[in-house]
Amino acid sequence: MNDERIIELFFERSEQAIKELDNKYGRVCHKVSYNILNDRQDAEECVNDAYLGAWNAIPPAKPDRLLAFICRIVRNVSLKRYERNTAAKRNSRYDVALQELEDCLASATTVEKEIEERELTEIIESFLGSLSKENRVIFLRRYWFSDTYADIAKQVGLTEKNVSVRLTRIRKELRAYLLEREVLL
Repeated sequence: MNDERIIELFFERSEQAIKELDNKYGRVCHKVSYNILNDRQDAEECVNDAYLGAWNAIPPAKPDRLLAFICRIVRNVSLKRYERNTAAKRNSRYDVALQELEDCLASATTVEKEIEERELTEIIESFLGSLSKENRVIFLRRYWFSDTYADIAKQVGLTEKNVSVRLTRIRKELRAYLLEREVLL
């Protein structure tokens, strides 16, 4: 079923919308959540919570890209669960991915936090637009979907080492890009 029809089902308040959403994007949603939480049961609960979030958001929202819409909800719900679960613990897969980016991003403890975050988002989107499609996919698979190097390598047809080297180079480029735009690191 196409995205437009699924959204129509949400607007009709048909429970079939959730079933169709799960049939079409459930696997991706579970992978996003599992990559953050590293726990199948928590991931399942987060995906279900995300479906409820989509149910409550559509209508009035009418997303242009349903996959991006539901993945963002899943990711946000999973990140909240992750923070709650790991208040004093460490989840290696997600922490490692975040630590790789740590040197590139500024601390968000200033008064102008919201404005700075919006500006930073625009700068990072601009940076991503400057990358080749393959490098953009590698970057997003790692830092948005939290995929492992092995998963990324399999998806794009490279070796894990090549993915690792590319990510290192992309992070260096991102750091330089941010410095050129006077983003404090």
